[in-house]
Amino acid sequence: MTQMRISEAARLLGVSSDTVRRAVEAGRLTAGRDVGGRVVVEAIDVARMAGEQAPSAQAEVGPVGTSSARNQMRGIVTRVVSDRVMSQVDLQAGPFRLVSLLSTEAVQEMGLEVGSVVVASVKATHVTVGLPG
Repeated sequence: MTQMRISEAARLLGVSSDTVRRAVEAGRLTAGRDVGGRVVVEAIDVARMAGEQAPSAQAEVGPVGTSSARNQMRGIVTRVVSDRVMSQVDLQAGPFRLVSLLSTEAVQEMGLEVGSVVVASVKATHVTVGLPG
């Protein structure tokens, strides 16, 4: 299962690292330790939490990589619905819920699943999804 550091979860949720630590202590997020001994949380729990808090989120979003598309937002995948040809990928980017339709082949190649951290690039009338990095 995908895991992320507390600071990354905080950025995606638009909250402080202390808020994420309190969510771990309250049992709302599952935590463990990575190979370096750092505390990490389960990305699927962060995705769930992002969806729950979406209406009140105030996270900053903006350029996150190099691309000709200027409207880029880092987010977390909250749902993937696929058939043989096409997939619907829902993501939460701060207070924004975005939905992208892309080929199932692309979803499989990128390994997209609930909890995946992605970058949504909004250009004209469509949303493209890519992996951060």
